[in-house]
Amino acid sequence: MSETKERCIELLTNNSINLDSEIDFNVNSEIYVLSFAFIVESFMQASEESQLAFLAALEKALLSKEDGAEKFFESMGQLLLMTHLSKEIIV
Repeated sequence: MSETKERCIELLTNNSINLDSEIDFNVNSEIYVLSFAFIVESFMQASEESQLAFLAALEKALLSKEDGAEKFFESMGQLLLMTHLSKEIIV
């Protein structure tokens, strides 16, 4: 496990955030469910620079306290879904 991924998991655990928490996304009446763990894992497959940007954004979100983590994972999940769904579009 990378040091960045370990730090992300540690931050979430220290802030009593369950990695198994899930967010539902409704895309054209189709429901997609992504767990926090899946979102972290997906971003940890990116470049080291992207991993560090993810970690920095997560740290900032956790500092805001009020719904910061949930909004963060909602945004990151939307980004993952947009990327995934755009790859499925046939031109």
